[in-house]
This record gives sequence, structure tokens and C-alpha cells, in this order.
Amino acid sequence: MPHGCRFLRRLSFTCRRRRRLHSSLPRADGDDTEAGAATDTTLLGRLTRLLLLHRFPAAERLLSSSSPLTPALLHAALRRVRLDPDAALHIFRLAPSRPSLVSHAQLLHILARARRFHDAHALLSSLLPHAESLFPHLAEVYRDFTFSAVSFDLLLRAHADAGQLSSALNVFDGMGKVGCRPSLRSCNRLLNKLVQAGDPGMAATVYEQMRIAGVLPDEFTVAIMAKAYCRDGRVAQAVEFVEEMEGMGLEVNLVAYHAVMDCYCGMGRTEDVRRILESLQGKGLSPNVVTYTLLVKGYCKDGRMEEAERVVKEMKENGDIVVDEVAYGMMINGYCQRGRMDDATRVRNEMRDAGLHVNLFVYNTMINGLCKLGRMEEVQKILQEMEDVGVRLDKYSYNTLIDGYCREGSMSKAFEMCRMMARNGLAATTLTYNTLLKGFCSLHAIDDALRLWFLMLKRGVAPDEISCSTLLDGLFKAGKTEQALNLWKETLARGLAKNVITFNTVINGLCKIGRMAEAEELIDRMKEFRCLPDSLTYRTLFDGYCKLGQVGRATHLMNKMEHLGFAPSVEMFNSFITGHFIAKQWRKLNDIRSEMSARGLSPNLVTYGALIAGWCKQGDLHEACNLYFEMVNKGMTPNVFICSALMSCFYKEGKVDEANLVLQKLVNIDMIPGCSISTIEIDKISHVVDTVADGNPHSANVMWNVIIFGLCKSGRIADAKSLFESLRNKRFLPDNFTYSSLIHGCAASGSIDEAFSLRDAMLSVGLTPNIITYNSLIYGLCKSGKLSRAVNLFNKLQSKGISPNGITYNTLIDEYCKEGKTTEAFKLKQKMVEEGIQPTVVTYSILIHGLCTQGYMEEAIKLLDQMIENNLDPNYITYCTLIHGYIRSGNVEEISKLYDEMHIRGLLPTNWIGRGKQQSDAVVVNNWNRKGSHMKTCSQC
Repeated sequence: MPHGCRFLRRLSFTCRRRRRLHSSLPRADGDDTEAGAATDTTLLGRLTRLLLLHRFPAAERLLSSSSPLTPALLHAALRRVRLDPDAALHIFRLAPSRPSLVSHAQLLHILARARRFHDAHALLSSLLPHAESLFPHLAEVYRDFTFSAVSFDLLLRAHADAGQLSSALNVFDGMGKVGCRPSLRSCNRLLNKLVQAGDPGMAATVYEQMRIAGVLPDEFTVAIMAKAYCRDGRVAQAVEFVEEMEGMGLEVNLVAYHAVMDCYCGMGRTEDVRRILESLQGKGLSPNVVTYTLLVKGYCKDGRMEEAERVVKEMKENGDIVVDEVAYGMMINGYCQRGRMDDATRVRNEMRDAGLHVNLFVYNTMINGLCKLGRMEEVQKILQEMEDVGVRLDKYSYNTLIDGYCREGSMSKAFEMCRMMARNGLAATTLTYNTLLKGFCSLHAIDDALRLWFLMLKRGVAPDEISCSTLLDGLFKAGKTEQALNLWKETLARGLAKNVITFNTVINGLCKIGRMAEAEELIDRMKEFRCLPDSLTYRTLFDGYCKLGQVGRATHLMNKMEHLGFAPSVEMFNSFITGHFIAKQWRKLNDIRSEMSARGLSPNLVTYGALIAGWCKQGDLHEACNLYFEMVNKGMTPNVFICSALMSCFYKEGKVDEANLVLQKLVNIDMIPGCSISTIEIDKISHVVDTVADGNPHSANVMWNVIIFGLCKSGRIADAKSLFESLRNKRFLPDNFTYSSLIHGCAASGSIDEAFSLRDAMLSVGLTPNIITYNSLIYGLCKSGKLSRAVNLFNKLQSKGISPNGITYNTLIDEYCKEGKTTEAFKLKQKMVEEGIQPTVVTYSILIHGLCTQGYMEEAIKLLDQMIENNLDPNYITYCTLIHGYIRSGNVEEISKLYDEMHIRGLLPTNWIGRGKQQSDAVVVNNWNRKGSHMKTCSQC
């Protein structure tokens, strides 16, 4: 091609390109004269020459003397100086008004190409509120300038950092459309922000697009995505992802493993947390304080506090790890949640000794723990300590304190906390009002609760579903059904209470009083408000029909639930069982249990409680006991409700002794609601008793007796007496069993005078002490070393018309033996036989122990033979007593014979069988060589 033709073609292309650029640039206001200024090549040329020579004052004078800097002129000038960032910045700043988005896009590209990132970030920061429409212009300039795609990355990161995730995602998608891909750094920034914003699903989608675009992950990507999968509840996928990255040879850092460990903690899979920790060394990673703290968190969440303590000890022994406030805070919180405040205080003191400051989280945790236990005096000490060290209370602190005072019924103190909260600049929240409403309702102060409700509305604090439900529930429980329904209608009119929780509360209130038709109508109202009933709605209705004995309606409702996709639960079948007892349809109970089994539902404690209580009410003690043993064989521990039902049935049939024996076996402190290790919440216990007894005073009396007995059996005598005193204001009528429990508790704890005072109080109310009462008094006297007084009381029993039983004799025989008076002990045994009471294994074992203690081994063996002749089989204690006696005398041969007999009778543990006589002898000789120390084998067994 001739040279002249080539020149003409190049000139033509340049002109077309210039026209295309000018025509594509947006005008500031559509003024043709301003657009024409950009075509003034003389002005444009002079301006750009001055800018490129950095003669910036001269450029300003030129613009002020000739023509203003129009948007079109600015666009053209920026294009010409695009390789000089200083010139571009200067001309951009000379614009008389805010430059257009195109100008911003041009300058951003110029600064990004020059790696002037500080200026680029400043430009984006000034533009961010209006940056959503920047991307199309940035893409246009990108095609014109043919610079790198760094400016897109900067915009993507700016949107992500500002929390404008929708805009950031648009940039991410748009980059692919213009033929460039984001950097790994920008992708990681976007992924992390999505996870932090609670959108792990979108993070997973972005990651898949990254992989398709060919953006390779690094260790930060792995950590972010592990966290994303875990936040989405997909821990298995997180583990699979981490393993896949390891397989690709990518480095996986601790942060990724921490995300998986934290997810396992939330799921209660603490052993998996431990497994990951132990595997880190093999992966070349050293666990740090966060790693160990996550394991502590898992154990604390599971209530395995001793294991959590061991992990903290392991951390202390590791010279590279310093236990921080977080680990101590986890421990303290774990103990507080379980009411173990002494341990919480101990750990807090350890924290201080380690040189760490007790922070607000720890103080709040301890306040919460003490408030839940009702130990408000100790809370005041914590508050004083916080004031001394300068730690200020926050909203959580005040709301916790308000809840604590409401729990103990001190509403005036709760409101004082509200005033203090306001003085410190913290406004009462909906949670604060909810706590106060609950406090008033628990005290049955419904009028006060209503006043507080209207005050809440007046102050502009919006009630939530908890507020509405609390007040409505309080009104229903107070018997103010119509007032509750009127309030509910008012709240609906205000646009409130249109939620499932409130509807369920109203339905429950109606069901409790048997207004089932109205309750059913509410389900239709729920649908009108587009508030679909949930499983609790139907279960409440189902329970209401069952309590009325309307099992036909209940069956129809169960079928309807299944049709709607709600599977019947164990709780529903428990109600169904109760309903069939009320309807006197006992024959169908086996069918109900079979149906439960067919559905894969196992009976729980409540199921057995319903069955046992039902048969007890029908007077079928045999069936009730069979169910009790079935329950125990499955490893379940009876609760106070089941014990009370059985005791009531025993009493009705006149089997008082059997009832007492059963109580001795069944009752412990754990089954009593409202009793913790250190406190007793009488109001909570009373609520449970009233609920279960359902207005039946006899049932309530039985339950109170069981609870008092449980407290006494656990050594909680002061709590038992406190409960006894508080019950005097109720309808509770103490009986022989009540006083006998308290007398035995006082006598066993050494308070013998108090035990006799209770005996006198018993007589004063017209109750006659029985042999159980006097056995307790005799036992207390013996335990206190007052044998002569015990014998005197024993001798008076006949005159009181009371015959001693085996326990009476055994108690006195035991005390005679302990004091070395074996002759008197044998005389009492002989009297026991004369009175027609046969000595038991316990009697013989006590006497054998007395003889062995004094070294009368020959007489002890004779008594053993007499015992066997009387068809009484010696037990493990009998033989151990004899072995201890022979250890003291050093008679190895006799010990070996006794071991042989124990083997024959099957009284040795399984790990002893097969060891042989020589091994037994060796153990005996070894123990004898320790100068008569107790035989380890017997102690261990």
C-alpha cells in the first residue's frame, strides 16, 4: 500500500475515534455550547501542555481568562493527561462543580494505573454514597484507556468495606462481563464481609464463581469458607472442604480449624473439638490460646466443668500459652450457669492472681448466676466491687439485676434499678418492661402489670410478642379471662399481637378453662392474619381436649395434624394417656403404647408418670408398681410427681410401712424442683406442687411430705424446716410422716433437743408418734453418745402402747457394741427373740463386728455359724468384718478360708475370680506387713 494511503487511513481512524469519544461522554446539563467548548482544540491543547509541564497556576489563569472548565473539557483533558496522575488530580480539583461520574471513573483509572492507591481510596470515599452507578462508566473508560482492571478491584473493596454488599456483588458480576477477573485479595474481602453480614449461602455462591473464573484460593480463602459453611450449619461440608484444600497442597491455618471447632462446640460435639486439637501438631500447627479456649468452651457448654479445669491446667503448664480473660470467662460462665457460685468465685480469684483484670463480661456472668439463685446480698458486694475498680454497668447488667429482684418479688428494688439505669443514660428497653411485667404477673399483681403496660405504650416503647404473651398469660391465670380477651382485641387493633406466640397464649388460656370451641375458632383467625398455626398450637388444643376426656375430638385433631405434616410427639401421647384415664377408657392404653412404639417413640418419664398416676387413681397399685419397675429398669429416675402418686396409693390402701420403705429408696434432692446445691426456691416448688396437685389438697400434702423427706434425707435440715414453717400459711396439714421426717433429720444431724421439741409439737396438735418417730429419736440419742437416755426411752415404749421393731433393737445393739458392751448387746438380742422379733443379717453383722473389734474371733466365727444355721446368708459386710478382725490378729490361714467361702457364695467382684488362693494370701500378708492397716481389697470392693 502507498505511504500516502496509509497516512490518510490512520488520520481517518483517529478522527473517527475522537468523535466517538466525545459523543460517548455525558454532558453536564445538555448545553450544546459547553459541549462545543471541548472541540476548541486550541484551548484544549494549551491547557493540557500546561498541565503536563506541571505549570498549574498558569493553567488556572488560562481557564479563568478564556473559558470555564466544562464537564466535556474536563473529560477531554483527563484523557490527554491520563499518564500523569498529578496533572489529572489538579485539573479534577479545578472543576467549579462536582465532576460527573465519568470524570470520577477516568481519575480512578489514572490513579490506579499509577499505583496512587491512597488518592484512589480518598476519591472512592468521597463518592461512596453515590457510587452505585459508577461501574458502567468505569467499564466505558476501561475500554477507552485500555488500562489494567485494578480500578474495578478498588471499587469492589470499597463497596465491601462500606457494607454495600449488593453493590459489591454487582461489581463482582460485572467484572466478568467486561472480560476481567477480580483479584484474590478482593474476593477474600467480599467473602469475609458476606460471612460477617450473616449471608454464608451467598459467600458459597461467590466462591463457586471464583473457581469458575480461575481465581485460586489461599489460606485466607480456606479460613473464610470454613467459617461460612459452619455458620450455615454445614459442618460436614466445612470439614470436607478443608480436607480438599489440604489435598490440593494448600496451607490451612488455625483460623479454619477454629471455625470448625467452634461449630462443633455449638453442636455439643466436644470430643470432635478435642480430636481436632490433638491432630494439629501432626499438621505442623501449634495450638494457641484460642484453640484451647474453644475446647474449654465446649466442655463448659456440656457441663463438664472438671474437664474444662483440666484443659486450663494444661494451658498453664504449656509455657507458650498464657491463659487469657476469655478462657477464665468461659469457666466462670459455665459454673454460674450451673449455680456453682463458689467455684465461679474461686476461678475469678485465680484470674486475679494471674494478673488479669475482671472485665464486664465476668461481672455480668456472676451477677446473673447470683440473681438466678436469689442471692441478692452477694450481688450487692459484686456491685460495690465494680464501683471500686471503675467498671460501669451496661444494659445487660441492669436488666439482669431487675430480673433478680423480680424473681424474689422485690418490685420496689427492681424499679430502683430502672431509675438508676435512667440516671446513667441508659433507656429502658422492651426487655426491661418484659421482665417487670413477668415480675408483677408472678406475684399475681395483675393491676400493676396493666398499669405498667399502658405506661410502656405511653413512653413509646413497642411491646413485642413476649410482652403481650406475658400479660395475657397473667390475666388468664388470675381468672380474668374476659379482661384478657378484651386486652388481646385492643392489641390486635393497635397492630400488635399478630404472631404465633400470642395466639398460642390465648388458645392455651381458653383451653385451660375448657372453652374449646372458642379456641378452635382462633385457628381460623390466625389464618386470616396470615399467621399459620404451628405444632404447639395444635398440641395445646389437643391437650385441652384430653384434659376434658374428649378423646374422640383429640383423635380427630391428631389425624388433622398428620395431614398438615405435623407428626405426633411423645408429649401428645402423654396427654392422650391422661385423657383416656379421664374418659375411663383404660382398655385402649395398651393400644396407645403399641402405636407409640410403631412410630419409633419411646416412653419418657412423663409417660410413665401419667400411667402410674392414672393407675394409682384407679386404685390399681399392682399395675402402677409394675410400670414403676419397668421405668427403673430402663434407667429412669422417678420424679416427685411419681413418688407422690405411689405414696398416695399406698396410704389409701393403709400400707404406711410399705410407703415409708419405698420413700427411703426413691426420694433424693435431685427430683425436687426449685432445689439447687445451695438454695431452695419455695415459690418455684409451690408452683410445681399446685400445678401437679391441680387443687387436690390430699395430693398436695403427699407431695409436700415427699419434698420435706427428700430435703431431710439430703441433710438439708434448715431448708426442710424453712419449708415447713412457710407451709403453715398454706392449706398444708402436717401428719405423722411430716413430723417423722423432720425428727429423723434433726436427730441424725445431732440436733437431738430440736428433735424432741418437734415430738412435743406433734403431740400438741393431736398426732401420736409411732415407732418410726421413736426409732429416729433413739437413733439420734445413740449417735450423740447418750446411750443411757436412749435405753430409758426404749423402756418407756411399752407404756406408750408402742412395740419396738427390729430397727429399734438393731440401733441399740449397735451402740452397745460401739461402746464395747457386748454382753448387754447379746442380752438385748435375746430379748428381741423373746419378743418374737427374729434377728436379721444386720443384727448378726453388728454383733460380729462388736466381737471382732474386741478380738473375740472365735466367738465371732461361732456367731457366723449360728447365723447360717438360722437360714440367714452372711453378706459381703459380714465377711469383710471378719477379715478385718483376722488382719488385726494376723491369722492368714483363716482369712484364706473366708475368701474361699466368699468365692463360693459369689460375694467377690468379678475381677477377683480366678486369681486363686495364693494371690489372696499375698494380698493379706502384704496388708498385715503394714501393721494392721485396713485391707485394701475390701475397701476397694
